[in-house]
Amino acid sequence: MLPSIVVPMSTAAPSGAETAPAPPSPSDTGSPSVPAAAATTPVPSRTRRRALDWRLRFGILCLVWGFSFLFIKVGTQAYAPLQVTFGRLAFGTAVLVAVLVAKRARLPRSARTWGHLTVAAFFLNALPFSLFAYAELTIPSTLAGICNASSPLWGMALSLVALSEDRPTRRRVAGLGLGFLGVLTVLGAWQGFSGTDPTGTAMALGASLSYPIGWIYVRRTLAGAKESNVALSGTQMLLATAQVGVVTALFTSAPASYPVVPLLAVLALGVLGTGFAFLLQYGLVAEVGPTTAQMVTYFVPVIATTAGVALLGEQLSWNTPVGALIVLAGAALTQSRPRHTTPRRPA
Repeated sequence: MLPSIVVPMSTAAPSGAETAPAPPSPSDTGSPSVPAAAATTPVPSRTRRRALDWRLRFGILCLVWGFSFLFIKVGTQAYAPLQVTFGRLAFGTAVLVAVLVAKRARLPRSARTWGHLTVAAFFLNALPFSLFAYAELTIPSTLAGICNASSPLWGMALSLVALSEDRPTRRRVAGLGLGFLGVLTVLGAWQGFSGTDPTGTAMALGASLSYPIGWIYVRRTLAGAKESNVALSGTQMLLATAQVGVVTALFTSAPASYPVVPLLAVLALGVLGTGFAFLLQYGLVAEVGPTTAQMVTYFVPVIATTAGVALLGEQLSWNTPVGALIVLAGAALTQSRPRHTTPRRPA
């Protein structure tokens, strides 16, 4: 759910390479929510010196996205899932709009760009954020965070079908098989999936599937867009907020009260887990490259699980962490590339 994690869908660029960031496979992000600009704006050849070391910012991003599942759980204890999603988007959009104003960046003028961003907003923000919020009504935040980690697997599977440049290899097929074996382990397939709510789990997995669908669409339609990353991101978030706002107004009623703790959770989810996280992630991609930045994917479920167990008292059976490790191993295998050694010339 939470914003998305950078996972190249085809050729992985070396750390620090001067190339356009590959589409994130949000791990939400759950996986988070990374706007489309990360897939369309080139990385500058020289990055400015940052006040904070990239490793510290990397750790902050892991914490923000990992805790987002806890924030969703706390928020849904007092507000309807759509209201949590709308609040998250509204607060996140406020952050990006503030950056837009500060940089005096203009929104896209092309109707075609707005149309493509409308689709991107639905698949990368409105749909997955809503599905994760509804899922956490019936499943623990730990399970939601682990389901989010399957996004790189869905992304690789879809890219093999939808993107002609991504050809299946033994390594990728093995990674996909191993990853989905891990999903079955998390869900306890050998015992008939007992102990897990099938509807909530399906929603969480559907949210993780929505991210790569959105990124493949962005890659096909918005690659090479001339607008700045802030302009594209701000527009996408505005559109997602409008989409969810209309649905929320039609299908929910205003809360009778506004408990402070759930409200603060929604505020943190939007300001930190959506708006601030995107800016942080984009800066990491620009500075260290998508290959290094994508490693956030492997820390988010660990933090989400730790936070759920320690702060919410959620129960954890043995198959959940074991399955999560298998999922992450499969995801890592699909993204790895074999080393090419130069053959020695005969003496």
